[in-house]
Amino acid sequence: MTKGGMESVELFTTEGKGRGLKAQKEFLAGDVIFAEPAYAAVVFDSLTHVICHTCFKRQERLHRCGQCKFAHYCDRTCQRAAWLNHKNECSAIKRHGKAPTENIRLAARILWKMEREGSGLSEGCLVAIEELQNHVDSFGEEEKKELRADVESFLEFWPPQCQQFGMQLISHIFGVISCNGFTLSDQRGLQAVGVGIFPNLCQANHDCWPNCTVVFNNGNHEAVRSMFHTQMRIELRALNKISPGDELTVSYVDFLSLSEERQKQLKKQYYFDCTCEHCKKQLKDDLMLAVKAGESKPSADTVKEVIQLSKDTLEKINKARMEGHYHEVVKLCRDCLKKQEPVLGDTNIYLLRILSIASEVLSYLQMFEEAADYAKRMVDGYLKIYHPNNAQLGMAVMRAGVTHWHAGLIETGHGLICKAYAILLITHGPSHPITKDLEVMRVQTEMELRMFQQNEFMYYKMREAALKNQKIQVMPEPSNETAPSLFHKKE
Repeated sequence: MTKGGMESVELFTTEGKGRGLKAQKEFLAGDVIFAEPAYAAVVFDSLTHVICHTCFKRQERLHRCGQCKFAHYCDRTCQRAAWLNHKNECSAIKRHGKAPTENIRLAARILWKMEREGSGLSEGCLVAIEELQNHVDSFGEEEKKELRADVESFLEFWPPQCQQFGMQLISHIFGVISCNGFTLSDQRGLQAVGVGIFPNLCQANHDCWPNCTVVFNNGNHEAVRSMFHTQMRIELRALNKISPGDELTVSYVDFLSLSEERQKQLKKQYYFDCTCEHCKKQLKDDLMLAVKAGESKPSADTVKEVIQLSKDTLEKINKARMEGHYHEVVKLCRDCLKKQEPVLGDTNIYLLRILSIASEVLSYLQMFEEAADYAKRMVDGYLKIYHPNNAQLGMAVMRAGVTHWHAGLIETGHGLICKAYAILLITHGPSHPITKDLEVMRVQTEMELRMFQQNEFMYYKMREAALKNQKIQVMPEPSNETAPSLFHKKE
């Protein structure tokens, strides 16, 4: 079955897994299999003043809707593009007196679209909204309570003059949002800023070692007066060669967890048991639990003790980060690493988690040399665990490259930036803002590397002079959030 721009994929049904997507032709790494605009999307409640409600870019100054005073936009182009979806919402917010929560706003946008276009298949969609999975039957007591509260709030917000929908459909829509809401990120891809429903993407099944990745593309920054200015969409991109007839899979969770932990998370959030090869055979678990090799192998008790210490330290680190006590975070990391290093292997996830936090926080504090050492060790471990074309890996390698560059370690820095660029070209594509930023860094570090190779002494002299004249760029403040996960699921 194909429809409107979806000719390269086929919808199929399997026993046990339900619907899925198959490739209709061959794809190579980095190919866009399909792009899909959101059926409906909203900005998170906490960010409604700083994120454009149309293209989901973070902007310094946003235009506010003069009617409801709630919606914010980059410019008139985004405001005009939003009007079809915002029109009903605008008058409903004015009538209601305030904007409801993101879940209610998203459900309302979906139902207004169904009111405008009728039920059944929308243009370019393989599946109708009514046919998407809602998993309401699998909800626990707490989730059912939240669902009832959402339905109640929705009915208060929904205008009496609009088409009235049955309770079953309204509950279905909230169920769909709960298990199929896709996380939208800002233009740098670093912060989750909203949630949207993409019916075709919802059909792609999970695999912990997938053959596809999903990137959110906020449209073309330069094309201010062009029709592409606000054309935000998701892109399903191939991670490796895919043959006709192969199932297209994406990963709903980050791979950097033990099989058992990933399975628990998938069961809790998405209500299925993962039976992918990596979970069944517990592939890579041995690497993630590796202990120090050599003659004096640590005892099982010592390993257990250090892992418990690592877990306790991670909790303390989270608390210190929340309070902005970054020097305390560094001390906790250093103390923990001293205990971990004689016991845990270089791919052990507890060691890697501490190295990741230490390198990020030290970079922010501009202690670049120590940060670079930790970042390099973290990346060396990641390269043995992650799929070679994993977006999270690409971002981590980029961060390590920038840290080395700031530390004046130009050879390693340039090498890591080139490696990150190669990965992100596949996962994000050449026109994504992150890839474009990385291309600029790649050119700059290449030029500096040539200078360094010609005359090391002069390179450091010029670097020193440049740093005196120009305040070194401060790294972004460490975030407590992990990178946005694929599907938005309220914990």
